[in-house]
Amino acid sequence: MARAPRRAEITGAALVRLLARLTEADVPESRLQFAQRLAHWVGWADAISLYGALGPAGGPAAPEPAATRQPANDPHADAEQVRQQLTRWLVEPADEAREAQDAEGYAPWRRHCSSRQNGMERAIAPLRERLRRQLAARSPAMARLAEVDAVMEQVLAPQEQRLLATVPGWLGKHFERLRRSGQPGFEQDLQAVLLAELEIRFQPVQGLLEALATAQRHAST
Repeated sequence: MARAPRRAEITGAALVRLLARLTEADVPESRLQFAQRLAHWVGWADAISLYGALGPAGGPAAPEPAATRQPANDPHADAEQVRQQLTRWLVEPADEAREAQDAEGYAPWRRHCSSRQNGMERAIAPLRERLRRQLAARSPAMARLAEVDAVMEQVLAPQEQRLLATVPGWLGKHFERLRRSGQPGFEQDLQAVLLAELEIRFQPVQGLLEALATAQRHAST
């Protein structure tokens, strides 16, 4: 008896795996290395900006005053507060979309998803900037790292927005499939996708927190 072909296992970000499972999509594994894929996103003007951030410094920088090397607020507490607030917001019941779906179909859910995506961006961008300022105050080397992160955000933000803007469309396919089959559970799946997207958006924040922790360990030795 012939066996049905087995779908390839999807690797990579949890968001990609989740969307592939919900939409039953076959997502081919990229054969490009991370650096090769990144190069496709970086134009010549971006490369110049990155070179300026990564290139050799013009000379030895003066040490920062002790007061600026030790910010008063806790960056980890700041980041955790933003994460918890966003998490609670993302899993709040979408009463308005649920009530309007009989008349409008997927449209209210698309609006709900897009508003949550915009809210994540508005909350995380200022947090990332606050963490960069704290990192830059630790030492000249950490100031260089903060500058690199700022350039990377500028370079990658348009591509990130373009890719994440496809999420509502993928969810729309899942919504229609569930509605045709009369299956419940779309709102829970939507929340799971938004939480997975939150993890992706928080990865640069986590990198900055790790850099701050490293700077703190070096300062205490």
